[in-house]
Amino acid sequence: MKILFLNNFHYLRGGSERILLEEMRLLREAGHEVALYARSHQRNDPAPFEAWFPPHLELEGLGFSLKTLRALGELVYSAASRRGLREVLARFRPDIVHAHNIYGRLSLSVLDELKAARVPVIMTLHDLKLLCPSYLMLNAGKPCELCKGHRYHHAVLTRCHKGSYAASLVYALESWFNHGLGKYDSVSRFIAPSRFLRDKCLEYGWDGAKFSYLPNFSERFLAVAPPEAGGYLLYAGRLSPEKGVSGLLQAYHCLTCQIPLVIAGEGPQREALQRYAVQQGLPVTFAGHLGGDALQAALAGARVLVIPSQCYENAPLSVLEAFAAGKPVLGARIGGIPELIEDGVNGFLFAASDPAALAGAIERFLSLSGPQVALMGEAARAGVARDFSEKRHLALLLELYRQVLESPRQGRTPTVGGVL
Repeated sequence: MKILFLNNFHYLRGGSERILLEEMRLLREAGHEVALYARSHQRNDPAPFEAWFPPHLELEGLGFSLKTLRALGELVYSAASRRGLREVLARFRPDIVHAHNIYGRLSLSVLDELKAARVPVIMTLHDLKLLCPSYLMLNAGKPCELCKGHRYHHAVLTRCHKGSYAASLVYALESWFNHGLGKYDSVSRFIAPSRFLRDKCLEYGWDGAKFSYLPNFSERFLAVAPPEAGGYLLYAGRLSPEKGVSGLLQAYHCLTCQIPLVIAGEGPQREALQRYAVQQGLPVTFAGHLGGDALQAALAGARVLVIPSQCYENAPLSVLEAFAAGKPVLGARIGGIPELIEDGVNGFLFAASDPAALAGAIERFLSLSGPQVALMGEAARAGVARDFSEKRHLALLLELYRQVLESPRQGRTPTVGGVL
């Protein structure tokens, strides 16, 4: 089979790119021919068709000018992306196209080209963009669903994207354009990595027959023997308001039993979080962004991973990575997080946006004995091996491809082995 992947970037930028690159690897190892189409970027990995990638789109620091208007036009509907894809389709001739993150760079113009070429396409949803112009369904630090029913003017009125009227207007116009003109109609099947996202899309009126639940996967740390319970709490992720790290520090300040805290990540809140930790005299280490061996080492030394998110998380890969490393997870009860954490078995859940509840969950965990923590870690690893393995993901993905290729416009709901 020949599969063409679409994504805005072709380098390891975050969790969604990890899933993309790992899926491509698995398919190649299984004997399939795989290629990728993305936007040009200085950090991109080499790619056979990079000569036809549309030019890099710079959106930061643009003032009002003709250049800005052109850039915004490319963000909403990229003619360059569609032209380049036409050339790649002619040369690669894929059996099926698998889109990942294409908003705001490649844009949905690529779906029009695929429709014209009559190439079936499936699309993995890594965020809430189908439902929210600003991806996160978050406003003023709280979940927001004001735009339900395509009422995207609320995005502008509340300045939900980066607190900016202009940026919020652009993303609202993009959503009106894409939904109003039916740009998603050519997608044969949407992949939702969490049942939460699938169900939320159905709640918003999307056709359930076009949605398949296919969870993420992670075996990166399964091959490593799980270490003994570590000596610190660990947060690993972006340092931005929706991730709830400020609430984690508030909860940490309230603990009656102190344990070191390591915060691994970068983001716009880093300086403010560091100032707060210093002012409160908290034993917190800011380790910066960690990946690969450094992340593995951080997990190995941790006692537990904490996910204090305040937004509708889809399917955090960090949870599966911690589980594979034999580490329990304390997670906020929001979005897709509760699907991954079985309270009292492989971690604990707590109310989102509630530092007192988070502090209680931490103290509850710290009260466990070493053998109890080890049992949680073993349950976490066993769950990854059973439900989130590479082998299982590949089999389900290939079955989904087969169903779409056999009946690309029928919208039959898959019922095979966990793809629901």
